[in-house]
Amino acid sequence: MLLIGMFTLHTGSALAVTAFAHAGPATVTWLRLTWAALLLLLLGGPSLWRAVRAASRRELGAVVILGTASAGMMLFYSEATARIELGTATSIEFLGTLVVAVAAMRRRRELVWILAAVVGVVCLTRPWLGELDLVGVGFALAGAVCVVAYIVLTQKVGAGFSPVHGLALTMTVGALVSAPLGAPAVFAAPDPDLILFTLGIALLFPMVPFLLEMMALQRMSRTAYSTFSSMEPGASLIMGLVVIGQSPALVQVAGMALVVVAGVGATRGDSARPVVRGEPDAVGAGAGGTGSARPGAAVPDHQERGGAGGRAGEPDASRAPEPVSAP
Repeated sequence: MLLIGMFTLHTGSALAVTAFAHAGPATVTWLRLTWAALLLLLLGGPSLWRAVRAASRRELGAVVILGTASAGMMLFYSEATARIELGTATSIEFLGTLVVAVAAMRRRRELVWILAAVVGVVCLTRPWLGELDLVGVGFALAGAVCVVAYIVLTQKVGAGFSPVHGLALTMTVGALVSAPLGAPAVFAAPDPDLILFTLGIALLFPMVPFLLEMMALQRMSRTAYSTFSSMEPGASLIMGLVVIGQSPALVQVAGMALVVVAGVGATRGDSARPVVRGEPDAVGAGAGGTGSARPGAAVPDHQERGGAGGRAGEPDASRAPEPVSAP
């Protein structure tokens, strides 16, 4: 389920790139966020509004900040993929997840994973060819910064809302925040084909991946989940090749392998660290930032120990609101 969700997510991201020929990245991103928000609000139902009324100002404030970070993550990622290859943009954003993961381990030797990932990104961007799009790389790095904020804030929102409720509220805030950038073009020249196309993309990402991940996390330990999530840059490269024909050079494949190894290495190092109750799950919380508002995972203690089952009080869902994600 996790692998299917991963490839579905990046299929949606790749299809979004094809839409940039008909509308700007900000417009496409706003439409995706809006569709995702509407679908999740419907999924949340009346219980969502009860949760909002019961929430404290601090909890609602955390949702607003997380939604803003999620919107920035998706907007920057879309602007990056409009200029550089999908796999490269995903790998650069993945640096944000690695920074949080390694910082949480507090061991200097773990910096080797950051170094490996940076070398991998250099191989992916190939600056020695003189064809590097610095603007695209800059947008991807800005997305990586948003990923850091996203992972930290996800823990706070996950403490106050169920996964579906938190994600619905986060996507709604993201749609509102990005509206000034994306909505004017839609209202100035409505394109029914584009609007329906972005609905299809929203179903591919975030709906299907998030639901599959919720079910998968009921059956997987934190370490297993994080290890598989570290493969997302590779999945992004594959879908960029299959869906939109972005064929990587051999050195880029090697660079992607380095990024994946860095993610897996950071995950295994984190699994050896004693778990402190209440401590943010740096690797598990949004390991697949990928510029898509993916929900991070504040994984329950019994899952950290490798057990199965959902979040306390949420028998049918086990993820708190993202990473995404999730383009």
